[in-house]
Amino acid sequence: MRLPIERDPKCPFDPPPALLGLPPMSRLEFADGHLGWLATTHEAARTVLGDPRFSARQELKHAAVRSTAPGGAGRPAPPGFFAATDPPEHTRYRRLLTGQFTVRRMRVLEPRIERIAADHLDAMAAAGPPAELVTAYALPIPSMVICELLGVPYEDHDFFQDRSLQLVTLGGDVARATADLAAYLGELVRRKRAEPGDDLISGLTGELTDEELANVAMILLVAGHETTANMLALGVFALLEDGRPYQEDAVEELLRWLSILHLGAPSRAALEDVEVAGVLVRQGETVALSLPMINRDPGVFEDPDALRPDRPEARKHLGFGHGVHQCLGQQLARIEMRIGYRALFERFPGLRLAVPATEVPLKHDAAAYGVKSLPVTWS
Repeated sequence: MRLPIERDPKCPFDPPPALLGLPPMSRLEFADGHLGWLATTHEAARTVLGDPRFSARQELKHAAVRSTAPGGAGRPAPPGFFAATDPPEHTRYRRLLTGQFTVRRMRVLEPRIERIAADHLDAMAAAGPPAELVTAYALPIPSMVICELLGVPYEDHDFFQDRSLQLVTLGGDVARATADLAAYLGELVRRKRAEPGDDLISGLTGELTDEELANVAMILLVAGHETTANMLALGVFALLEDGRPYQEDAVEELLRWLSILHLGAPSRAALEDVEVAGVLVRQGETVALSLPMINRDPGVFEDPDALRPDRPEARKHLGFGHGVHQCLGQQLARIEMRIGYRALFERFPGLRLAVPATEVPLKHDAAAYGVKSLPVTWS
């Protein structure tokens, strides 16, 4: 099979219908013709993500849909692109960055995130209904937070948001976007070396080369706002459609139920023959993961297609990955979503869609699923 990328517009929160009923491991034809595998169960995914016999190295993997990785598929990742490396190289970068994303440090950021959310809600209220929630609220919050954390000037947000979108969109100008961001962040790194501040980039200037640090910053900048912005907007859409008020513990269930990484990511390449869920994955074969199916595995999640904000097993989802590559910024993302949802629904308890649900434009052409815009109104 080929990987379907579109969800049913009548059921925009459910996995693509073509994936329903697949066995734990299915043969998948990749974009370049490579014949690999698609994992669709929780157990198979944990095996692939947690077993060191599977590699995250970019040059060993085939892209399920189309490679957006800087440097291109088949070539080693540039220095600093730690997400596309294996230990011990990955371990070195991970050790340097882990201290920047501790639970304690993320909690220190909570008052600032609350202030950012409140400021944007004030602006929405002043302008009056309706509002377009993506640009007015969902995108600015994580963008401002990651900028302050990294030391990136927020006044340049139009530039890096556009280039980030090119990186994660099918058909985007990946080469140009990568080059532009590398040049921009390379110059910023050089300025931080000359005049360091109280930010992540400045704190790592003594540990990494300019190229490494610019590429580390690129990963964190793109991932730090693109995925969370999609979750904020799509989560609001889901809650409004579900017709129930927001609950404080709904974040994990929304992460499970929505599973916004939907284009076969993440993926791993077998370094040797490995048996997974009863099939033999040969050395050199790539295994892609279907998170929308994995996070609705009926063997792990009771009544998996139902949105249940108080679901006790919701934290078993693999939205942030598993193993040594588990998302560094997951605690920050959780805090941003928890604050973002709560503040929005407390401020506008009568929030509702301003257009029929079928008219909300969906992102079928990006690595992270979401809405392109979300018109809302309130009483």
